[in-house]
Amino acid sequence: MRTLAFNVAYWVLSIGYASAAAFAALAPGRGATSWIIRRYVKRMVQAMRIFAGIRIEYRGEDRLPTGAFIIASKHQSWGDGFATYDRFQDLAFVTGDHLEKFPLLGTVLRKLGAIVVNSCGGREARDSLKHRGLDAHREGRKILIYPEGHLARVGEKYRYRSGVWHMYRDFDMTVVPLATNLGLFWPEEKYEKHPGTATLEFLDPIPTGLPKGEFLARLEGVIETRTAELIAEATGNQVTPAIRVLAPDEAARAAKQADATPA
Repeated sequence: MRTLAFNVAYWVLSIGYASAAAFAALAPGRGATSWIIRRYVKRMVQAMRIFAGIRIEYRGEDRLPTGAFIIASKHQSWGDGFATYDRFQDLAFVTGDHLEKFPLLGTVLRKLGAIVVNSCGGREARDSLKHRGLDAHREGRKILIYPEGHLARVGEKYRYRSGVWHMYRDFDMTVVPLATNLGLFWPEEKYEKHPGTATLEFLDPIPTGLPKGEFLARLEGVIETRTAELIAEATGNQVTPAIRVLAPDEAARAAKQADATPA
C-alpha cells in the first residue's frame, strides 16, 4: 500500500507541477518557474516521508564551501535529484537529453537553465557541459552532476566520466562529492519503495588544480567508499566495494561490436 500511495502521489504532483511550471515558463526570467519547481521538489520529499516512509538524513552540510561549487553525486535512485535539489535555493543540474522528448519537461528544463547533455556522452556532451554550464557559472550558481551518467544499482558502479573534470578545470570550481544509500529505499526507477532512513552525505571538497587522472581517481574513491559504508550502516552487513559494470551505452557498443565480428 505504501508503494501504491507514493506512486499515485508522485504522478499527481509531477503532472500538476509540470503543467504549472510550463505556464510559468511563459513569464520572463527564471523566477516563477524556479519557485514552482522548488515547491514541487519539497512536496515530493514530503511525499517520500509520508507515503513511502522514506526519511532523508543529511550529513556533512558543514563541509559545504561558500559561493558556487560543483556537487558530484552518486546516482542510485530517481529520488536522488529531489533530495539534493531540496537543500539548495538555486541549483543548476546536469541531465540527459532523453528528458527533452517530453514537451512540457523540455520547456521547463530550458527555462530553469538546466545543463542538458547527450545521454551517450562523448565530445558532444562535453561541449554541452562547457557551453551550457558556462551560463550557470557566470550566474554564480551551484551545479549538480552525476559523474557516472546513469542510475546504478546498489552495489554496482559505472565508469566515472570526464565531464565533471572538464567543468572543474574550465570553471575553476571546487567539487563536493556526495555519497548516498537512497537506492536501498527507492531503487533506481523501480516501482517498489522500502521505508527507512536514507542518508545523503556531503564529503570533503576537492580543491581546484588537480590533473584529470588524479581528480577522477580521488572523486570515485571517496564517493564509492563512503557509499559502500552508508549501505553497510543501513543494512547491518559488511562493507562491500561496488562492482564495476558496463553502462548502458557501453553495453550497447560492446554488443554492436560483437555482432559485427565475424564468427
